[in-house]
Amino acid sequence: MKKIVFVSHCILNTASKVVLYNRKDIDAEEELRLRFMRKALDKGVQIVQLPCPEFTLYGAKRWGHVSDQFDNPFFRKHCRRILEPVIDQLKEYLSNKDRFEVLGIVGIDGSPSCGVDYTCYGECLGAFDGRSDLEDTLQGIRLDKGRGILMDVLQEMLKENGMAERIVMHSLFAPEPDKCLDLLD
Repeated sequence: MKKIVFVSHCILNTASKVVLYNRKDIDAEEELRLRFMRKALDKGVQIVQLPCPEFTLYGAKRWGHVSDQFDNPFFRKHCRRILEPVIDQLKEYLSNKDRFEVLGIVGIDGSPSCGVDYTCYGECLGAFDGRSDLEDTLQGIRLDKGRGILMDVLQEMLKENGMAERIVMHSLFAPEPDKCLDLLD
Protein backbone atom coordinates (compact mmCIF):
# COMPACT_ATOMS: atom_id res chain seq x y z
CA MET A 1 0.00 0.00 0.00
CA LYS A 2 1.33 3.42 -0.99
CA LYS A 3 1.30 6.11 1.71
CA ILE A 4 0.70 9.64 0.46
CA VAL A 5 1.09 13.06 2.03
CA PHE A 6 0.01 16.37 0.51
CA VAL A 7 2.39 19.24 1.34
CA SER A 8 2.49 22.99 0.97
CA HIS A 9 4.21 24.04 -2.21
CA CYS A 10 7.29 25.54 -0.54
CA ILE A 11 8.12 22.36 1.36
CA LEU A 12 9.32 21.01 -1.98
CA ASN A 13 10.17 24.32 -3.64
CA THR A 14 11.61 26.99 -1.36
CA ALA A 15 12.29 29.15 -4.44
CA SER A 16 8.57 29.99 -4.40
CA LYS A 17 8.79 31.67 -0.98
CA VAL A 18 8.79 35.42 -0.50
CA VAL A 19 12.33 36.76 -0.08
CA LEU A 20 13.23 36.90 3.62
CA TYR A 21 15.95 39.06 5.12
CA ASN A 22 17.84 38.62 8.41
CA ARG A 23 15.54 36.00 9.90
CA LYS A 24 17.28 33.68 12.34
CA ASP A 25 14.28 31.36 12.57
CA ILE A 26 14.73 30.44 8.90
CA ASP A 27 17.57 28.07 9.76
CA ALA A 28 15.35 26.14 12.20
CA GLU A 29 12.52 25.93 9.65
CA GLU A 30 14.90 24.78 6.92
CA GLU A 31 16.39 22.12 9.22
CA LEU A 32 12.89 20.83 10.02
CA ARG A 33 11.89 20.91 6.34
CA LEU A 34 14.90 18.78 5.46
CA ARG A 35 14.24 16.35 8.36
CA PHE A 36 10.61 15.99 7.23
CA MET A 37 11.60 15.37 3.60
CA ARG A 38 14.30 12.85 4.53
CA LYS A 39 11.92 10.96 6.79
CA ALA A 40 9.21 10.88 4.09
CA LEU A 41 11.68 9.63 1.50
CA ASP A 42 13.21 7.07 3.88
CA LYS A 43 9.74 5.70 4.65
CA GLY A 44 8.74 5.60 0.98
CA VAL A 45 5.94 8.13 1.46
CA GLN A 46 4.67 9.60 -1.80
CA ILE A 47 4.54 13.41 -1.78
CA VAL A 48 1.95 15.53 -3.59
CA GLN A 49 2.70 19.25 -3.86
CA LEU A 50 -0.12 21.70 -3.23
CA PRO A 51 -0.25 24.84 -5.41
CA CYS A 52 1.00 28.15 -4.01
CA PRO A 53 -1.68 30.84 -4.35
CA GLU A 54 0.75 33.67 -3.60
CA PHE A 55 3.17 32.63 -6.33
CA THR A 56 0.40 31.96 -8.86
CA LEU A 57 -1.10 35.40 -8.24
CA TYR A 58 1.92 37.61 -7.60
CA GLY A 59 4.97 35.72 -8.83
CA ALA A 60 8.46 35.73 -7.36
CA LYS A 61 8.88 39.50 -6.90
CA ARG A 62 6.11 39.94 -4.37
CA TRP A 63 6.11 41.61 -0.96
CA GLY A 64 5.33 39.69 2.17
CA HIS A 65 1.68 39.70 3.19
CA VAL A 66 -0.43 38.84 6.21
CA SER A 67 -3.55 36.69 6.21
CA ASP A 68 -5.75 39.77 6.78
CA GLN A 69 -4.76 40.96 3.31
CA PHE A 70 -5.68 37.62 1.73
CA ASP A 71 -8.96 37.21 3.58
CA ASN A 72 -11.12 38.56 0.77
CA PRO A 73 -13.45 36.98 -1.81
CA PHE A 74 -10.95 37.39 -4.66
CA PHE A 75 -8.08 35.54 -3.01
CA ARG A 76 -10.43 32.87 -1.62
CA LYS A 77 -11.87 32.32 -5.11
CA HIS A 78 -8.36 31.93 -6.52
CA CYS A 79 -7.53 29.40 -3.79
CA ARG A 80 -10.70 27.44 -4.51
CA ARG A 81 -9.93 27.36 -8.23
CA ILE A 82 -6.36 26.07 -7.81
CA LEU A 83 -7.47 23.54 -5.16
CA GLU A 84 -10.15 21.86 -7.32
CA PRO A 85 -7.63 19.42 -8.88
CA VAL A 86 -6.28 18.63 -5.39
CA ILE A 87 -9.78 17.70 -4.19
CA ASP A 88 -10.16 15.44 -7.24
CA GLN A 89 -6.84 13.75 -6.45
CA LEU A 90 -7.83 13.23 -2.83
CA LYS A 91 -11.15 11.70 -3.89
CA GLU A 92 -9.37 9.30 -6.22
CA TYR A 93 -6.81 8.18 -3.65
CA LEU A 94 -9.46 7.77 -0.95
CA SER A 95 -11.70 5.75 -3.26
CA ASN A 96 -8.86 3.24 -3.74
CA LYS A 97 -8.20 2.54 -0.06
CA ASP A 98 -6.89 -0.95 -0.82
CA ARG A 99 -3.97 0.67 -2.71
CA PHE A 100 -3.45 4.05 -1.02
CA GLU A 101 -3.37 5.55 2.44
CA VAL A 102 -3.56 9.34 2.60
CA LEU A 103 -1.63 10.31 5.72
CA GLY A 104 -2.78 13.91 5.59
CA ILE A 105 -1.85 17.43 4.62
CA VAL A 106 1.17 19.38 5.89
CA GLY A 107 1.10 23.16 5.85
CA ILE A 108 3.59 25.79 7.02
CA ASP A 109 2.68 27.52 10.26
CA GLY A 110 3.20 31.26 10.15
CA SER A 111 2.27 31.46 6.48
CA PRO A 112 -0.64 33.75 5.56
CA SER A 113 -1.75 31.09 3.07
CA CYS A 114 -0.58 27.73 4.42
CA GLY A 115 -0.69 28.13 8.18
CA VAL A 116 -2.61 25.31 9.88
CA ASP A 117 -2.42 26.23 13.56
CA TYR A 118 -0.73 29.64 13.33
CA THR A 119 -0.78 32.41 10.77
CA CYS A 120 0.43 36.00 10.63
CA TYR A 121 -1.89 38.93 11.19
CA GLY A 122 -1.51 42.68 10.89
CA GLU A 123 -2.99 45.88 9.55
CA CYS A 124 -0.94 46.18 6.36
CA LEU A 125 -2.35 48.39 3.65
CA GLY A 126 -1.54 51.38 1.54
CA ALA A 127 1.52 52.61 -0.29
CA PHE A 128 4.94 52.54 1.34
CA ASP A 129 6.12 55.96 0.19
CA GLY A 130 5.56 58.96 2.39
CA ARG A 131 4.48 56.92 5.40
CA SER A 132 5.67 57.97 8.81
CA ASP A 133 4.07 54.94 10.50
CA LEU A 134 5.58 52.17 8.37
CA GLU A 135 7.83 50.91 11.18
CA ASP A 136 4.84 50.79 13.56
CA THR A 137 2.83 48.89 10.96
CA LEU A 138 5.59 46.32 10.50
CA GLN A 139 6.03 45.99 14.28
CA GLY A 140 2.30 45.24 14.53
CA ILE A 141 2.59 42.06 12.48
CA ARG A 142 2.08 39.11 14.80
CA LEU A 143 1.96 35.33 14.78
CA ASP A 144 -1.23 34.04 16.36
CA LYS A 145 -3.57 31.05 16.42
CA GLY A 146 -5.47 30.67 13.18
CA ARG A 147 -5.43 29.13 9.75
CA GLY A 148 -3.93 30.65 6.62
CA ILE A 149 -6.40 31.39 3.84
CA LEU A 150 -5.44 28.53 1.46
CA MET A 151 -5.70 25.99 4.27
CA ASP A 152 -8.98 27.52 5.42
CA VAL A 153 -10.43 27.19 1.92
CA LEU A 154 -9.04 23.66 1.64
CA GLN A 155 -10.73 22.71 4.93
CA GLU A 156 -14.02 24.15 3.62
CA MET A 157 -13.69 22.12 0.42
CA LEU A 158 -12.87 18.95 2.37
CA LYS A 159 -16.06 19.45 4.40
CA GLU A 160 -18.13 20.11 1.27
CA ASN A 161 -16.86 16.85 -0.21
CA GLY A 162 -17.31 14.74 2.92
CA MET A 163 -13.58 14.27 3.45
CA ALA A 164 -12.87 16.51 6.45
CA GLU A 165 -13.01 13.64 8.96
CA ARG A 166 -10.76 11.47 6.82
CA ILE A 167 -7.98 13.98 6.14
CA VAL A 168 -5.86 15.38 8.98
CA MET A 169 -3.97 18.65 8.69
CA HIS A 170 -0.62 19.14 10.37
CA SER A 171 2.05 21.74 9.93
CA LEU A 172 5.73 22.25 9.64
CA PHE A 173 6.58 24.58 12.54
CA ALA A 174 10.09 24.70 13.97
CA PRO A 175 9.00 25.37 17.59
CA GLU A 176 6.76 22.25 17.42
CA PRO A 177 8.65 19.83 15.12
CA ASP A 178 6.74 16.68 16.11
CA LYS A 179 3.55 18.00 14.49
CA CYS A 180 4.79 17.16 11.02
CA LEU A 181 7.28 14.40 11.81
CA ASP A 182 4.75 12.26 13.73
CA LEU A 183 2.42 12.24 10.73
CA LEU A 184 4.91 10.06 8.86
CA ASP A 185 5.01 7.30 11.53
